[in-house]
Parts: sequence; structure tokens; C-alpha cells
Amino acid sequence: MTDRQLTVLFMPESAYGPTNNCIGIGDVLLKRGHRVVFAAEASWRGKLATLGFGEDLVHLTPPPAGEVATEADAGQFWKDFIRDTAPEFRKPTIEQLDTWVKPVWAELIAGARYCEPQLKAIIERTRPDVIVEDNVVGFPALTTAGVPFVRIVSCNPLEVKDPGIPPAFSGYPAADSSGWSAFTAEYDRTHRELWADFNEFVTSCGARPLPDLEFIHEGDLNLYVYPELADYVRTAPLPATWHRLESSVRETDEKFELPAVLADRPADSALIYFSLGSLGSADVELMRRVIAALAGTKHRYIVSKGPLHAEIELAPNMWGAEFVPQTSVIPLVDLVITHGGNNTTTEALHFGKPMIGLPLFWDQYDNAQRADELGLGVRLAPYTFTDDDLRGAIDTLLGNAGLRERLAAEGERIRAADGLRHAADLIEAATR
Repeated sequence: MTDRQLTVLFMPESAYGPTNNCIGIGDVLLKRGHRVVFAAEASWRGKLATLGFGEDLVHLTPPPAGEVATEADAGQFWKDFIRDTAPEFRKPTIEQLDTWVKPVWAELIAGARYCEPQLKAIIERTRPDVIVEDNVVGFPALTTAGVPFVRIVSCNPLEVKDPGIPPAFSGYPAADSSGWSAFTAEYDRTHRELWADFNEFVTSCGARPLPDLEFIHEGDLNLYVYPELADYVRTAPLPATWHRLESSVRETDEKFELPAVLADRPADSALIYFSLGSLGSADVELMRRVIAALAGTKHRYIVSKGPLHAEIELAPNMWGAEFVPQTSVIPLVDLVITHGGNNTTTEALHFGKPMIGLPLFWDQYDNAQRADELGLGVRLAPYTFTDDDLRGAIDTLLGNAGLRERLAAEGERIRAADGLRHAADLIEAATR
């Protein structure tokens, strides 16, 4: 800890995962007496101030011609993007590189270009002692501000490349490298020109060149969120500037009381949490299909219905809402059914719960694969699984007493590592 009050400027990606991760760490710093300001995307207006943070927000896209900027729901752009491009998720991951992954990078880069002048003005107003970014794309203003720059990787750690681990976004197994080189070559083919153009922009803003085929710089301090239990074995250790956080689970969620429909359940009925995340749940047809498969089981379910909640009808053995306080819910359940987002994956392990992964995009394939290959869960194909596949995975995981005991013990170890405060300590130390 430090006796000096710091101004810490956070810039998370607009999606809930990175923003919630920064909220958790920022809350610890705030309680230590530091000034914490979020340069988040403008649709988060008011949602961060209620937690005690300063807000100096950015627009990542210009308003349509002839219109003024209006506030949308938090992360609305990406919710719409996921909904409109959901058919791409049915393709093998190598085929998504050109038709889904590259367009995502292009949108992120467009946002970085557009908000560069806004960020420079925010930094001038805020005068931070340290800047913390949780994103996959770089913003030159953050690395040229003359203060320590902290990078957080709250996606799967395959994002930090190594020849001994699978390529990011592939969902390929760690024990079988046969497809790695083809996937890496296709990534190079589809992304080389985009990267070169962005690198030219970055250097034109006075920042150092980007590493080859990387869209973000390393920081003076680099943190990644993944428990040792599930981490990958690298051919060489990461540099000393890199630190693993066993978990980073925010403590700002409200408490959760079980509704009567869930509390009054048969003795042989498990309690299960189902969420495809704020983005994945925009695929309403998939949500409905999973709900239909779960409706015929003896178990009870808490369902995070997401932004299109009004279009999703639950079965009698379920309770749900648009948003649920996930970090207060997971400790109560026996099993997590998830899209495989990094926050949900690491939170499940933090609380010692097995998981079923239904990966849809980005690093979700890697998280679901990692849980499956380590025996911590089961990976299913979200668009081709059968009802028997899903119900069988539930029965297998709930019936594995050894796994549940092991995860309970690992969860205690992960929680004892106290990733939130470890992150806050490292951020404070970066300013010395």
C-alpha cells in the first residue's frame, strides 16, 4: 500500500466482463483512499458514478449523420453486433477468422482511432498517476501520457502468445498441436493488412510500434486473470512485468436471496446457474433451446436472461431476470452452464464449481476447451448439442463427487490468493 493518494484512470472495453473486472479492482483502490476515474464508453454513464467512481467517458463511434449522440444501454453496440452476426458462430473457428474475428478487430480499431482526441483531453483533465487498460486493442493516448501504463488481460491467457500453447480463439486442445500452424497462418493471412494499417496509426500518434500482429502494447505492469489450476504450460516464463491474478471477482454485487420457487425444491434437485453472458444472451433462439432442454429435468435453475429478456419465457423450474448479481449467485449453486466468458469461467473456479461450456465467440472456445481437457467441466457445441448431451453432462458433473471435492478445495485456495487486493497492490507499486 501507499500513503500517497493516487489518481487511477481505468479504461475498460465496453463489454461487461472487462468493465466488471476493473470495477472490482477499482473498488479496492477507492476504499484505500485513491481517486478512481473511469474513461469508459459513454453508454456506461451514471452506472459507475453510483459505485463512487469518477466518470469521464468517451464515444467510440460518431453519431449518425444529422443526429446528436444519445446514451444507450451499457455495451449496447456490442450486444447489437453479436445479435446481428450470430450466424457466424456456427462455423468452425478457423473459418470465423475472416468473417467474424477480423470484423471485430476492425470495429475495435475504428473506436480507438475515433476516441484518440477524447482520451488525450481526458488525460489532460484527469492528470492520472497511473493508467489501467483492460482491453484487447491499444489506445495510443494511454501509452504516451508519461505515466505508468498497466495492461490487464481479462480474456483467456492464450491472448499472450507462446509456441507451446494453442493459438488464441481456436478452441484447439493443448495436447494436440496438429491444427495450430494452419490456424496461425490463416490468422496472419486475414489480419496482416489490418494490423499494418493500425500500427501506422499508432506510431503516427507518437506511440512505439506494436509487436508483430499484436493490436496492443505490453504495459509497464501486466496482469492476467486465470487461476493456476487452469493455466497453460509455456515454453518460456513470461517476463517479470507479468503477474497472474488467481481471480478478480468484484465485491460490489448486491446480495441474492433465493426465490421460493428455487428454495422449495426436492432434496435430489440441484441448483444450477445458466448464463450466456450479456452478449451471448442476445441470441434468443439459442437461449430458448437451452431452456427447453433444461425444462424437463428435476433440477432448479437461475437464469440470466440478458438484454432481450422480454422475449425469453422460463419454465416452471426456473427463475430469472435481465441481470442477476452473478458473484452472489455462483456461490449458491452446484453447477454453472456458461458461454465460457473469462469472467464467468474464473468466477466458477473461484467458487469451486464445475461448468458446462457452450462457447459462441472469441476466447469462449478456449475457456470451454480448457475446462473440458482438464476435467473441470464439459464442452458442448451450442448449435448441435442434443437434449441428451446437455442432460448427460449435467448428470456426469453432478455425480462426480471427487471432482466437486477437488474444486471446492481449489476454490478455497483461489479465494485465499485475494486477486483483487493483489492487483491493487501491484498497481500502487507501479507508481513508485
